[in-house]
Amino acid sequence: MTIPLQVLATDSALALIEKLKSIHGDLLFHQSGGCCDGSSPMCFPRGEFMIGDSDVQLGEIGGTPFYMSKSQFEYWKHTELTIDVVPGRGGMFSLEGPEGLRFLTRSRLFTEDEYAILESANRV
Repeated sequence: MTIPLQVLATDSALALIEKLKSIHGDLLFHQSGGCCDGSSPMCFPRGEFMIGDSDVQLGEIGGTPFYMSKSQFEYWKHTELTIDVVPGRGGMFSLEGPEGLRFLTRSRLFTEDEYAILESANRV
């Protein structure tokens, strides 16, 4: 039984993550649920964004941990998230802004079978 991944990344997102790592060092992602930047994946230098007890790690993309708040996870736990990159300006605090690109979250609902596996693995 393979546990479904809760967060994935496209090749373009992985390439941008590698570029940002070469500039900023180790990174982390936090799926924003805030008012200023809407709900978008935010990329930070690791250690410059405080992860706390109210955050859930969904997995890693490109060797970079991906988190969201527990309260937001309640809304997203039924979905597989795929982090992609599109042209444009992202969140004003996210590292990709100067690149003229922004990270974007795409999602699909897990199947009933996939969700049951996640439940049995205590991932939701």
